[in-house]
Amino acid sequence: MPDLFMECGATSAKDLIAAQQADGLPRTDPSMAGVDADAIVAFLNDVEAAGLDLHAFMLHRNGRVVAEGWRWPYRPDRPRNLHSVVKSFTACAIGLALEEGLFKLDDKVVSFFPELIVEPDQGWLTEMSIEDLLTMRVGHASETSGAEWRSLNTSWIAEFFKIRLAQEPGTAFMYTSAASYMLSAILSRATGVTLHEYLKPRIFEPMGIEGESWDIGPDGINPGGNGLIARTADLLKLGVLHAQNGIWEGKRLLPESWVAAATTAHGEPAKYGYHWWTRPDGTYSAIGKFVQMTTVFPLHGATLAVTGAIKGSAKLFPYIDRYFPAAFRDQIRDDIEDGAAADARLKARLAEWQSPDAPAPWKEPYERAGALTDGARAPGQTERFLMHPNAQGVSELQFEFVDETCVFRLIDAHGEHVIAAGFGRWLESRANMPGSDLHHGYQLDNSPVVARACWLDNTRLQMTWIFAETAFRDTVICEFSGKTITFKREVNINGGELRHEDITGSLADSLAS
Repeated sequence: MPDLFMECGATSAKDLIAAQQADGLPRTDPSMAGVDADAIVAFLNDVEAAGLDLHAFMLHRNGRVVAEGWRWPYRPDRPRNLHSVVKSFTACAIGLALEEGLFKLDDKVVSFFPELIVEPDQGWLTEMSIEDLLTMRVGHASETSGAEWRSLNTSWIAEFFKIRLAQEPGTAFMYTSAASYMLSAILSRATGVTLHEYLKPRIFEPMGIEGESWDIGPDGINPGGNGLIARTADLLKLGVLHAQNGIWEGKRLLPESWVAAATTAHGEPAKYGYHWWTRPDGTYSAIGKFVQMTTVFPLHGATLAVTGAIKGSAKLFPYIDRYFPAAFRDQIRDDIEDGAAADARLKARLAEWQSPDAPAPWKEPYERAGALTDGARAPGQTERFLMHPNAQGVSELQFEFVDETCVFRLIDAHGEHVIAAGFGRWLESRANMPGSDLHHGYQLDNSPVVARACWLDNTRLQMTWIFAETAFRDTVICEFSGKTITFKREVNINGGELRHEDITGSLADSLAS
Protein backbone atom coordinates (compact mmCIF):
# COMPACT_ATOMS: atom_id res chain seq x y z
CA MET A 1 0.00 0.00 0.00
CA PRO A 2 1.40 3.46 -0.84
CA ASP A 3 2.91 5.36 2.10
CA LEU A 4 0.69 8.38 1.42
CA PHE A 5 -2.35 6.70 3.00
CA MET A 6 -2.86 6.85 6.75
CA GLU A 7 -5.51 5.64 9.13
CA CYS A 8 -8.06 8.29 10.10
CA GLY A 9 -9.33 7.68 13.62
CA ALA A 10 -10.79 9.94 16.26
CA THR A 11 -8.87 13.12 17.03
CA SER A 12 -7.43 12.95 20.54
CA ALA A 13 -8.74 15.44 23.09
CA LYS A 14 -5.26 16.99 23.34
CA ASP A 15 -4.93 17.45 19.57
CA LEU A 16 -8.48 18.77 19.32
CA ILE A 17 -7.85 21.43 21.97
CA ALA A 18 -4.59 22.46 20.28
CA ALA A 19 -6.35 22.77 16.92
CA GLN A 20 -9.12 24.84 18.48
CA GLN A 21 -6.75 27.22 20.22
CA ALA A 22 -4.75 27.78 17.04
CA ASP A 23 -7.43 30.18 15.80
CA GLY A 24 -6.47 32.72 18.49
CA LEU A 25 -9.98 33.16 19.88
CA PRO A 26 -10.46 33.28 23.68
CA ARG A 27 -12.76 30.68 25.20
CA THR A 28 -14.96 30.14 28.22
CA ASP A 29 -17.64 27.73 29.39
CA PRO A 30 -21.20 28.39 28.18
CA SER A 31 -22.57 29.09 31.66
CA MET A 32 -19.91 31.73 32.29
CA ALA A 33 -21.15 33.64 29.23
CA GLY A 34 -24.82 33.32 30.08
CA VAL A 35 -25.49 30.52 27.60
CA ASP A 36 -27.66 27.50 28.41
CA ALA A 37 -25.59 24.47 27.41
CA ASP A 38 -28.63 22.19 27.67
CA ALA A 39 -30.31 24.28 24.96
CA ILE A 40 -27.31 23.65 22.69
CA VAL A 41 -27.56 19.91 23.35
CA ALA A 42 -31.27 20.02 22.52
CA PHE A 43 -30.51 21.97 19.33
CA LEU A 44 -27.96 19.36 18.22
CA ASN A 45 -30.29 16.48 19.08
CA ASP A 46 -33.23 17.97 17.18
CA VAL A 47 -31.10 18.74 14.13
CA GLU A 48 -29.80 15.17 14.11
CA ALA A 49 -33.29 13.71 14.60
CA ALA A 50 -34.47 15.70 11.59
CA GLY A 51 -31.82 14.00 9.46
CA LEU A 52 -29.89 17.22 8.86
CA ASP A 53 -26.18 16.65 8.30
CA LEU A 54 -24.48 19.26 10.49
CA HIS A 55 -20.69 18.97 10.32
CA ALA A 56 -19.50 21.66 12.74
CA PHE A 57 -20.60 24.63 14.78
CA MET A 58 -19.05 27.41 16.85
CA LEU A 59 -20.94 29.75 19.17
CA HIS A 60 -19.39 33.05 20.28
CA ARG A 61 -20.78 35.41 22.90
CA ASN A 62 -19.48 38.49 24.68
CA GLY A 63 -16.00 38.20 23.21
CA ARG A 64 -15.42 34.47 23.68
CA VAL A 65 -16.12 31.12 22.05
CA VAL A 66 -18.52 29.37 24.42
CA ALA A 67 -19.28 26.14 22.54
CA GLU A 68 -17.89 24.33 19.51
CA GLY A 69 -17.91 20.92 17.93
CA TRP A 70 -16.77 19.06 14.82
CA ARG A 71 -18.29 15.81 13.69
CA TRP A 72 -15.67 13.26 12.62
CA PRO A 73 -13.78 13.45 10.25
CA TYR A 74 -14.09 17.24 10.23
CA ARG A 75 -11.71 19.16 12.50
CA PRO A 76 -10.99 22.73 13.61
CA ASP A 77 -7.81 22.84 11.55
CA ARG A 78 -9.40 21.54 8.34
CA PRO A 79 -10.29 24.37 5.97
CA ARG A 80 -13.70 24.23 4.35
CA ASN A 81 -15.21 25.31 1.05
CA LEU A 82 -17.40 28.18 2.24
CA HIS A 83 -19.37 28.60 -1.00
CA SER A 84 -21.45 31.81 -1.01
CA VAL A 85 -20.38 32.94 2.45
CA VAL A 86 -17.58 34.42 0.35
CA LYS A 87 -20.00 37.10 -0.86
CA SER A 88 -19.95 38.69 2.59
CA PHE A 89 -16.13 38.76 2.59
CA THR A 90 -16.35 40.44 -0.82
CA ALA A 91 -18.66 43.05 0.70
CA CYS A 92 -15.96 43.83 3.28
CA ALA A 93 -13.54 44.65 0.48
CA ILE A 94 -16.06 46.88 -1.27
CA GLY A 95 -16.74 48.76 1.97
CA LEU A 96 -13.02 49.35 2.49
CA ALA A 97 -12.50 50.45 -1.11
CA LEU A 98 -15.34 52.95 -0.78
CA GLU A 99 -13.73 54.28 2.41
CA GLU A 100 -10.43 54.64 0.53
CA GLY A 101 -12.18 56.59 -2.22
CA LEU A 102 -11.37 54.09 -4.97
CA PHE A 103 -14.91 54.29 -6.34
CA LYS A 104 -18.47 55.22 -5.33
CA LEU A 105 -21.66 53.21 -4.93
CA ASP A 106 -23.28 54.94 -7.89
CA ASP A 107 -20.34 54.39 -10.26
CA LYS A 108 -21.47 52.51 -13.35
CA VAL A 109 -20.20 49.00 -13.90
CA VAL A 110 -19.39 49.57 -17.58
CA SER A 111 -17.03 52.43 -16.69
CA PHE A 112 -14.49 49.93 -15.36
CA PHE A 113 -14.45 47.89 -18.58
CA PRO A 114 -14.10 50.35 -21.48
CA GLU A 115 -12.77 47.59 -23.74
CA LEU A 116 -16.16 45.86 -23.78
CA ILE A 117 -18.80 47.04 -26.22
CA VAL A 118 -22.40 47.32 -25.02
CA GLU A 119 -24.85 46.16 -27.67
CA PRO A 120 -27.56 48.71 -28.62
CA ASP A 121 -30.33 46.47 -27.28
CA GLN A 122 -28.52 46.21 -23.95
CA GLY A 123 -28.84 49.89 -23.10
CA TRP A 124 -29.83 49.15 -19.52
CA LEU A 125 -26.31 47.85 -18.94
CA THR A 126 -24.98 51.40 -18.94
CA GLU A 127 -27.22 52.18 -15.95
CA MET A 128 -26.05 49.31 -13.73
CA SER A 129 -24.17 50.55 -10.65
CA ILE A 130 -21.90 49.04 -8.02
CA GLU A 131 -24.78 49.29 -5.56
CA ASP A 132 -26.96 47.26 -7.92
CA LEU A 133 -24.33 44.51 -7.80
CA LEU A 134 -24.23 44.63 -4.00
CA THR A 135 -28.01 44.37 -3.65
CA MET A 136 -28.42 41.76 -6.41
CA ARG A 137 -30.63 44.09 -8.44
CA VAL A 138 -28.82 43.86 -11.76
CA GLY A 139 -31.86 43.15 -13.94
CA HIS A 140 -31.15 39.48 -14.67
CA ALA A 141 -34.09 37.15 -15.23
CA SER A 142 -32.45 34.16 -13.53
CA GLU A 143 -29.60 33.17 -11.27
CA THR A 144 -26.11 32.42 -12.53
CA SER A 145 -24.54 29.86 -10.22
CA GLY A 146 -20.81 29.65 -9.77
CA ALA A 147 -21.05 26.06 -11.02
CA GLU A 148 -22.14 27.36 -14.44
CA TRP A 149 -18.98 29.41 -14.93
CA ARG A 150 -16.38 27.16 -13.32
CA SER A 151 -16.18 25.02 -16.46
CA LEU A 152 -15.50 28.06 -18.69
CA ASN A 153 -11.96 28.88 -19.76
CA THR A 154 -12.96 32.16 -21.42
CA SER A 155 -13.48 35.54 -19.74
CA TRP A 156 -16.19 35.55 -17.08
CA ILE A 157 -16.35 39.34 -17.36
CA ALA A 158 -17.29 39.03 -21.02
CA GLU A 159 -19.77 36.33 -20.05
CA PHE A 160 -21.46 38.71 -17.63
CA PHE A 161 -21.99 41.31 -20.32
CA LYS A 162 -23.60 38.69 -22.58
CA ILE A 163 -26.45 38.11 -20.11
CA ARG A 164 -29.60 39.81 -21.36
CA LEU A 165 -31.28 42.17 -18.92
CA ALA A 166 -34.94 41.46 -18.31
CA GLN A 167 -35.51 44.50 -16.11
CA GLU A 168 -33.97 47.86 -15.39
CA PRO A 169 -31.08 47.57 -12.91
CA GLY A 170 -31.94 48.63 -9.39
CA THR A 171 -35.56 47.54 -9.55
CA ALA A 172 -35.91 43.80 -8.87
CA PHE A 173 -33.94 41.33 -6.75
CA MET A 174 -32.41 38.26 -8.40
CA TYR A 175 -29.72 36.42 -6.47
CA THR A 176 -26.77 35.68 -8.75
CA SER A 177 -23.09 34.91 -8.21
CA ALA A 178 -22.39 36.80 -11.42
CA ALA A 179 -22.93 40.08 -9.55
CA SER A 180 -20.39 39.11 -6.90
CA TYR A 181 -17.84 38.17 -9.55
CA MET A 182 -18.17 41.61 -11.08
CA LEU A 183 -17.57 43.27 -7.71
CA SER A 184 -14.31 41.33 -7.48
CA ALA A 185 -13.45 42.33 -11.05
CA ILE A 186 -14.13 46.01 -10.32
CA LEU A 187 -12.00 45.90 -7.18
CA SER A 188 -9.13 44.36 -9.15
CA ARG A 189 -9.44 47.01 -11.85
CA ALA A 190 -9.42 49.77 -9.22
CA THR A 191 -6.54 48.40 -7.11
CA GLY A 192 -4.38 46.34 -9.46
CA VAL A 193 -4.49 43.37 -7.06
CA THR A 194 -6.84 40.44 -6.56
CA LEU A 195 -9.64 40.46 -4.03
CA HIS A 196 -7.67 37.99 -1.91
CA GLU A 197 -4.54 40.14 -2.02
CA TYR A 198 -6.58 43.19 -1.07
CA LEU A 199 -8.27 41.54 1.92
CA LYS A 200 -5.17 39.77 3.23
CA PRO A 201 -3.49 42.72 5.02
CA ARG A 202 -6.73 44.57 5.79
CA ILE A 203 -8.97 41.79 7.16
CA PHE A 204 -7.43 38.32 7.10
CA GLU A 205 -4.08 38.94 8.79
CA PRO A 206 -5.40 41.25 11.55
CA MET A 207 -8.06 38.64 12.39
CA GLY A 208 -5.71 35.66 12.34
CA ILE A 209 -7.28 34.12 9.24
CA GLU A 210 -4.53 31.92 7.81
CA GLY A 211 -4.07 28.87 5.64
CA GLU A 212 -6.94 29.95 3.41
CA SER A 213 -6.96 29.59 -0.38
CA TRP A 214 -9.10 31.21 -3.05
CA ASP A 215 -9.79 30.07 -6.60
CA ILE A 216 -8.71 32.21 -9.54
CA GLY A 217 -10.89 32.53 -12.64
CA PRO A 218 -9.68 32.83 -16.24
CA ASP A 219 -9.54 36.65 -15.92
CA GLY A 220 -6.99 36.31 -13.10
CA ILE A 221 -9.70 37.33 -10.63
CA ASN A 222 -10.94 35.65 -7.45
CA PRO A 223 -14.62 34.72 -7.79
CA GLY A 224 -16.34 37.19 -5.48
CA GLY A 225 -19.17 34.80 -4.76
CA ASN A 226 -17.42 31.52 -4.00
CA GLY A 227 -14.15 29.60 -4.18
CA LEU A 228 -12.71 30.50 -0.75
CA ILE A 229 -11.54 27.65 1.49
CA ALA A 230 -11.06 28.59 5.15
CA ARG A 231 -11.61 27.23 8.66
CA THR A 232 -14.88 27.18 10.57
CA ALA A 233 -13.27 29.68 12.95
CA ASP A 234 -12.68 32.06 10.04
CA LEU A 235 -16.35 31.82 9.14
CA LEU A 236 -17.16 32.68 12.76
CA LYS A 237 -14.73 35.61 12.74
CA LEU A 238 -16.52 37.16 9.78
CA GLY A 239 -19.73 37.25 11.80
CA VAL A 240 -18.03 38.42 15.00
CA LEU A 241 -16.35 41.31 13.18
CA HIS A 242 -19.77 42.57 12.13
CA ALA A 243 -21.31 41.85 15.54
CA GLN A 244 -18.60 44.14 16.93
CA ASN A 245 -19.44 46.86 14.38
CA GLY A 246 -16.16 46.44 12.51
CA ILE A 247 -13.86 46.41 15.55
CA TRP A 248 -11.37 43.58 16.08
CA GLU A 249 -9.25 43.45 19.25
CA GLY A 250 -9.65 47.18 19.74
CA LYS A 251 -8.75 48.10 16.16
CA ARG A 252 -11.23 49.28 13.57
CA LEU A 253 -11.08 47.08 10.47
CA LEU A 254 -14.38 48.09 8.83
CA PRO A 255 -16.16 51.45 8.89
CA GLU A 256 -19.05 51.32 11.36
CA SER A 257 -21.31 53.00 8.80
CA TRP A 258 -20.50 50.26 6.29
CA VAL A 259 -21.33 47.46 8.73
CA ALA A 260 -24.69 49.11 9.40
CA ALA A 261 -25.42 49.56 5.69
CA ALA A 262 -24.28 46.07 4.71
CA THR A 263 -26.48 44.37 7.32
CA THR A 264 -29.60 46.44 6.62
CA ALA A 265 -32.21 45.29 4.10
CA HIS A 266 -32.24 47.30 0.88
CA GLY A 267 -35.72 46.48 -0.36
CA GLU A 268 -38.46 43.90 -0.33
CA PRO A 269 -39.24 41.03 -0.44
CA ALA A 270 -35.75 39.53 -0.21
CA LYS A 271 -34.54 41.67 2.70
CA TYR A 272 -31.05 41.48 1.26
CA GLY A 273 -28.36 43.87 2.44
CA TYR A 274 -25.01 44.44 0.80
CA HIS A 275 -24.24 40.74 0.31
CA TRP A 276 -25.77 39.84 3.70
CA TRP A 277 -29.15 38.21 4.34
CA THR A 278 -31.26 40.02 6.94
CA ARG A 279 -34.29 38.90 8.95
CA PRO A 280 -37.15 40.83 10.60
CA ASP A 281 -35.91 39.96 14.11
CA GLY A 282 -32.70 41.93 13.51
CA THR A 283 -30.42 38.94 12.96
CA TYR A 284 -28.39 38.70 9.78
CA SER A 285 -26.44 35.94 8.08
CA ALA A 286 -23.78 35.11 5.53
CA ILE A 287 -25.06 31.95 3.87
CA GLY A 288 -23.27 29.52 1.57
CA LYS A 289 -24.45 26.52 -0.41
CA PHE A 290 -25.34 23.42 1.63
CA VAL A 291 -25.49 25.62 4.77
CA GLN A 292 -22.06 27.00 5.43
CA MET A 293 -23.31 29.92 7.48
CA THR A 294 -22.63 32.53 10.13
CA THR A 295 -25.54 34.25 11.89
CA VAL A 296 -25.26 37.32 14.10
CA PHE A 297 -27.63 38.06 17.01
CA PRO A 298 -26.89 41.78 17.57
CA LEU A 299 -29.17 42.18 20.58
CA HIS A 300 -27.42 39.36 22.42
CA GLY A 301 -23.75 39.89 21.52
CA ALA A 302 -23.69 36.45 19.94
CA THR A 303 -22.61 34.83 16.69
CA LEU A 304 -23.24 31.26 15.50
CA ALA A 305 -21.24 29.62 12.71
CA VAL A 306 -22.15 26.25 11.19
CA THR A 307 -20.99 24.03 8.35
CA GLY A 308 -22.88 21.10 6.93
CA ALA A 309 -24.35 19.23 4.00
CA ILE A 310 -27.93 20.49 4.15
CA LYS A 311 -30.15 21.31 1.20
CA GLY A 312 -30.92 24.93 2.04
CA SER A 313 -30.74 27.17 5.10
CA ALA A 314 -34.55 27.11 5.31
CA LYS A 315 -34.25 23.56 6.69
CA LEU A 316 -31.95 24.62 9.53
CA PHE A 317 -33.38 28.00 10.52
CA PRO A 318 -36.44 26.56 12.33
CA TYR A 319 -34.09 24.82 14.76
CA ILE A 320 -31.91 27.90 15.16
CA ASP A 321 -35.03 29.96 15.85
CA ARG A 322 -36.26 27.40 18.39
CA TYR A 323 -33.14 27.57 20.54
CA PHE A 324 -31.52 30.92 19.77
CA PRO A 325 -31.70 33.49 21.24
CA ALA A 326 -33.58 31.56 23.96
CA ALA A 327 -30.28 29.91 24.95
CA PHE A 328 -28.85 33.30 25.93
CA ARG A 329 -29.84 33.55 29.60
CA ASP A 330 -27.54 35.71 31.67
CA GLN A 331 -28.99 34.49 34.95
CA ILE A 332 -27.15 31.16 34.43
CA ARG A 333 -24.10 32.88 35.88
CA ASP A 334 -25.91 33.10 39.21
CA ASP A 335 -26.30 29.35 39.48
CA ILE A 336 -22.80 28.06 38.89
CA GLU A 337 -23.54 24.50 40.02
CA ASP A 338 -26.42 23.93 37.59
CA GLY A 339 -24.55 25.76 34.85
CA ALA A 340 -21.44 23.63 35.31
CA ALA A 341 -23.51 20.45 35.14
CA ALA A 342 -25.09 21.58 31.87
CA ASP A 343 -21.66 22.48 30.51
CA ALA A 344 -20.48 18.95 31.30
CA ARG A 345 -23.46 17.42 29.49
CA LEU A 346 -22.65 19.46 26.39
CA LYS A 347 -18.99 18.45 26.55
CA ALA A 348 -19.98 14.78 26.69
CA ARG A 349 -22.36 15.19 23.76
CA LEU A 350 -19.69 16.82 21.63
CA ALA A 351 -17.16 14.12 22.50
CA GLU A 352 -19.47 11.66 20.72
CA TRP A 353 -19.10 13.71 17.55
CA GLN A 354 -15.39 12.94 17.26
CA SER A 355 -15.82 9.17 17.08
CA PRO A 356 -15.63 7.48 13.66
CA ASP A 357 -18.11 4.96 15.08
CA ALA A 358 -20.80 7.51 15.94
CA PRO A 359 -24.00 6.24 14.29
CA ALA A 360 -25.25 7.79 11.06
CA PRO A 361 -27.65 6.41 8.42
CA TRP A 362 -24.98 6.38 5.71
CA LYS A 363 -22.68 4.24 7.92
CA GLU A 364 -25.17 1.37 8.24
CA PRO A 365 -23.56 -0.86 5.55
CA TYR A 366 -20.30 -0.76 7.51
CA GLU A 367 -22.06 -1.64 10.74
CA ARG A 368 -23.71 -4.68 9.12
CA ALA A 369 -20.74 -5.95 7.10
CA GLY A 370 -17.61 -7.59 8.38
CA ALA A 371 -14.15 -6.55 7.31
CA LEU A 372 -14.29 -9.12 4.51
CA THR A 373 -16.93 -11.47 3.11
CA ASP A 374 -16.24 -15.12 2.30
CA GLY A 375 -15.86 -15.54 -1.43
CA ALA A 376 -15.00 -11.89 -2.06
CA ARG A 377 -11.70 -10.82 -3.65
CA ALA A 378 -8.73 -12.35 -1.90
CA PRO A 379 -5.96 -10.30 -0.27
CA GLY A 380 -3.08 -9.80 -2.69
CA GLN A 381 -5.34 -9.86 -5.73
CA THR A 382 -5.21 -7.14 -8.40
CA GLU A 383 -7.83 -6.71 -11.11
CA ARG A 384 -8.05 -4.41 -14.13
CA PHE A 385 -11.23 -3.61 -16.01
CA LEU A 386 -11.30 -1.91 -19.39
CA MET A 387 -14.37 0.28 -19.43
CA HIS A 388 -16.80 0.50 -22.30
CA PRO A 389 -17.20 3.98 -23.88
CA ASN A 390 -18.90 6.32 -21.42
CA ALA A 391 -19.77 9.99 -20.92
CA GLN A 392 -17.39 10.28 -17.97
CA GLY A 393 -14.36 9.44 -20.10
CA VAL A 394 -13.26 6.62 -17.77
CA SER A 395 -11.04 4.16 -19.64
CA GLU A 396 -9.97 1.77 -16.89
CA LEU A 397 -10.64 0.78 -13.28
CA GLN A 398 -8.14 -1.08 -11.12
CA PHE A 399 -8.58 -2.77 -7.75
CA GLU A 400 -5.70 -3.87 -5.55
CA PHE A 401 -6.65 -5.75 -2.37
CA VAL A 402 -3.79 -5.64 0.12
CA ASP A 403 -3.35 -5.24 3.90
CA GLU A 404 -7.11 -4.97 4.59
CA THR A 405 -7.25 -2.18 2.04
CA CYS A 406 -8.74 -1.64 -1.39
CA VAL A 407 -6.47 0.60 -3.44
CA PHE A 408 -8.77 1.90 -6.16
CA ARG A 409 -7.49 3.48 -9.35
CA LEU A 410 -9.57 5.26 -11.98
CA ILE A 411 -7.87 6.11 -15.26
CA ASP A 412 -9.05 8.70 -17.77
CA ALA A 413 -7.51 11.12 -20.27
CA HIS A 414 -6.06 13.19 -17.40
CA GLY A 415 -4.19 10.29 -15.84
CA GLU A 416 -4.49 7.94 -12.90
CA HIS A 417 -6.55 8.89 -9.84
CA VAL A 418 -6.09 6.87 -6.64
CA ILE A 419 -8.07 6.44 -3.42
CA ALA A 420 -7.31 3.88 -0.70
CA ALA A 421 -10.32 2.60 1.25
CA GLY A 422 -9.85 0.47 4.36
CA PHE A 423 -11.80 -2.64 5.32
CA GLY A 424 -12.90 -2.16 8.93
CA ARG A 425 -11.09 1.18 9.17
CA TRP A 426 -11.03 4.60 7.55
CA LEU A 427 -8.01 5.74 5.53
CA GLU A 428 -7.09 9.30 4.59
CA SER A 429 -5.16 10.36 1.51
CA ARG A 430 -5.05 13.20 -0.97
CA ALA A 431 -6.66 12.61 -4.33
CA ASN A 432 -7.54 14.25 -7.64
CA MET A 433 -10.57 12.08 -8.31
CA PRO A 434 -12.67 13.50 -11.19
CA GLY A 435 -16.36 14.15 -10.71
CA SER A 436 -16.85 17.92 -10.65
CA ASP A 437 -20.40 17.51 -11.96
CA LEU A 438 -21.25 15.73 -8.69
CA HIS A 439 -19.48 18.41 -6.63
CA HIS A 440 -21.21 21.63 -7.69
CA GLY A 441 -18.70 22.21 -10.47
CA TYR A 442 -15.59 21.97 -8.29
CA GLN A 443 -12.68 19.81 -9.40
CA LEU A 444 -11.24 18.73 -6.06
CA ASP A 445 -7.52 18.57 -6.81
CA ASN A 446 -5.15 17.37 -4.09
CA SER A 447 -8.15 17.16 -1.79
CA PRO A 448 -8.11 15.13 1.45
CA VAL A 449 -10.36 12.08 1.12
CA VAL A 450 -11.35 9.80 4.00
CA ALA A 451 -12.45 6.42 2.63
CA ARG A 452 -13.72 3.03 3.73
CA ALA A 453 -14.79 -0.15 1.93
CA CYS A 454 -16.96 -3.15 2.71
CA TRP A 455 -18.47 -6.08 0.85
CA LEU A 456 -22.26 -5.85 0.81
CA ASP A 457 -22.24 -9.47 -0.39
CA ASN A 458 -19.92 -11.69 -2.41
CA THR A 459 -20.23 -9.60 -5.58
CA ARG A 460 -20.85 -6.01 -4.47
CA LEU A 461 -18.12 -3.77 -3.09
CA GLN A 462 -19.10 -0.45 -1.53
CA MET A 463 -16.74 2.46 -0.93
CA THR A 464 -17.51 5.74 0.82
CA TRP A 465 -15.33 8.73 -0.04
CA ILE A 466 -15.61 11.70 2.32
CA PHE A 467 -14.09 14.83 0.78
CA ALA A 468 -13.18 16.29 4.14
CA GLU A 469 -12.81 19.96 3.12
CA THR A 470 -16.24 20.03 1.51
CA ALA A 471 -19.87 19.05 2.07
CA PHE A 472 -19.52 16.12 -0.34
CA ARG A 473 -19.58 12.41 0.46
CA ASP A 474 -19.58 9.98 -2.46
CA THR A 475 -20.92 6.44 -2.34
CA VAL A 476 -19.46 4.04 -4.89
CA ILE A 477 -20.78 0.53 -5.54
CA CYS A 478 -18.88 -1.87 -7.79
CA GLU A 479 -20.89 -4.88 -8.93
CA PHE A 480 -18.74 -7.78 -10.13
CA SER A 481 -20.43 -10.37 -12.35
CA GLY A 482 -18.12 -12.95 -13.84
CA LYS A 483 -15.66 -10.98 -15.95
CA THR A 484 -17.67 -7.75 -16.04
CA ILE A 485 -18.13 -4.81 -13.70
CA THR A 486 -20.82 -2.18 -13.23
CA PHE A 487 -19.59 1.00 -11.55
CA LYS A 488 -22.13 3.17 -9.72
CA ARG A 489 -21.36 6.53 -8.11
CA GLU A 490 -23.56 9.03 -6.29
CA VAL A 491 -23.13 11.97 -3.92
CA ASN A 492 -24.94 13.00 -0.76
CA ILE A 493 -25.68 16.57 -1.90
CA ASN A 494 -25.16 18.71 -4.99
CA GLY A 495 -26.49 21.68 -6.86
CA GLY A 496 -27.21 19.38 -9.83
CA GLU A 497 -27.52 15.65 -10.44
CA LEU A 498 -26.84 13.34 -7.51
CA ARG A 499 -25.54 10.34 -9.43
CA HIS A 500 -23.59 9.43 -12.53
CA GLU A 501 -24.93 7.10 -15.15
CA ASP A 502 -23.70 3.59 -14.43
CA ILE A 503 -20.69 2.55 -16.49
CA THR A 504 -19.61 -0.99 -17.36
CA GLY A 505 -16.41 -2.75 -18.28
CA SER A 506 -14.72 -6.09 -18.86
CA LEU A 507 -11.91 -7.82 -17.02
CA ALA A 508 -8.49 -7.26 -18.62
CA ASP A 509 -6.46 -9.57 -16.40
CA SER A 510 -6.18 -10.88 -12.86
CA LEU A 511 -2.79 -11.04 -11.25
CA ALA A 512 -1.80 -12.50 -7.91
CA SER A 513 0.81 -10.31 -6.23
